Amino acid sequence: MVCLGIAQGLFVTLRALFRKPFTVQYPEEKLPIARRLRGNEFFWDIERCTGCATCAKLCPQGNIEIVTHPEGGRYVVDKYEIDTGRCIFCGCCVESCPFDALHFGRSFEKAEYTRKSLVKSRDDLRHEVDLSTFVRPRFEQMSDEERAPIPYGTPQELGAGKEVA
Repeated sequence: MVCLGIAQGLFVTLRALFRKPFTVQYPEEKLPIARRLRGNEFFWDIERCTGCATCAKLCPQGNIEIVTHPEGGRYVVDKYEIDTGRCIFCGCCVESCPFDALHFGRSFEKAEYTRKSLVKSRDDLRHEVDLSTFVRPRFEQMSDEERAPIPYGTPQELGAGKEVA
């Protein structure tokens, strides 16, 4: 009885010995990433943002800080910061933006050495990003060229922006 258990165990080991390994050597080899991955990067489109602060209001952690001032009948965004060190990447901010000004990226390799560098300012959020389709599945049918400029009019074309008295 004991010999049968040892033989079965050795058989499992020998069978696994001759199989092709399914692990990858991560830094050198990378597996394909799903289009709907919520990466730990954001893309903010300043042309589409009206400064309504809907994303900041709906953030459960309170990680988004927006400072605006009125200019010419509209609000201009002076400061836009996201603390990605405290962010839980739930997607509430991206989902709530009425003008598609905030998007998730697909990158997940964004380690930093200090907490200060995890606070992303408006300039840090303006770089080219491979957009995630997590919140906006309509991006899945688009090619990368179609997705790069967001395929909708600017907020001004759509009649957005709060009129200032």
